[in-house]
Amino acid sequence: MELSREQWSELRKNTPLTLTAEELEELRGLDDPIDLTEVTDIYLPLTRLLNLHFTGSKQRSSVLSAFLGHPEERVPYILGIAGSVAVGKSTTARLLHTLLARWPEHPHVELVTTDSFLYPNAVLEAKGIMQRKGFPESYDRRALVRFVAEVKAGAAEVQAPVYSHLEYDIVPGAVQTVKNPDILIIEGLNVLQPAPPTSLAVNDYFDFSIYVDAKAEDIRTWYVERFHKLRRTAFEDPKSYFRHIAELSHEEATVFAVNVWRDINERNLVENIAPTRGRADLVLKKGADHAVRRVRLRRT
Repeated sequence: MELSREQWSELRKNTPLTLTAEELEELRGLDDPIDLTEVTDIYLPLTRLLNLHFTGSKQRSSVLSAFLGHPEERVPYILGIAGSVAVGKSTTARLLHTLLARWPEHPHVELVTTDSFLYPNAVLEAKGIMQRKGFPESYDRRALVRFVAEVKAGAAEVQAPVYSHLEYDIVPGAVQTVKNPDILIIEGLNVLQPAPPTSLAVNDYFDFSIYVDAKAEDIRTWYVERFHKLRRTAFEDPKSYFRHIAELSHEEATVFAVNVWRDINERNLVENIAPTRGRADLVLKKGADHAVRRVRLRRT
């Protein structure tokens, strides 16, 4: 079913706003104009839905345990968030991470991005797919599925690699430890990709999934705008993989960004990411101003 922004906002009911303007400033992505009105209208109803879904999931688990005569086990709830580069899915993930952790039913929320499961650059170079970084084949899919399966199975601790956007590579020896959370959020470009035959996909373990959507031309504009902001900030760091980009003129940088969008990110969006939109339980459709205009919710 499809709901307008106004219809969706009404579903907030009495869900309180537990986020300050200062906290939102820290959570939102570069060049993302999201404000507290957007949080109130879009994300509070969403956290209410997820809270209800979480509770229902726990009730189903209790019923199964009672039927089998087993002691009830704590099963982490897995939330997947997908969408294009520059569409704002990372901001969505960080917001939900913060907001969901403020509900008393699920205070322990962890967030892991699939960037952590990219093959190291050396491996991508050896495979000849460095220019396809972000495409499905550039991820260690088995390691990602194994990680989520272990979390879902209730392992006390599960470790994920760490990815540095500054260095544009996996950090050798660094790990993120996830300790039996109430909710685990998995955010990434390809988290809704179906599995090869006879295999499991990471989304087979999801309890709920969200796709952040917008027109390709709008995302391209956001990507180029973000690229210029990065050129004036992170790219100037001597450790940055893209340090050389900071030295380009505005016009040269624009041409570079447009080409990267066309040849890599838009191609990945059209071929791999957008086709998975129909697999999501909920789609947030953004307008050219970044604001969510419509929400599409799967009823079954």
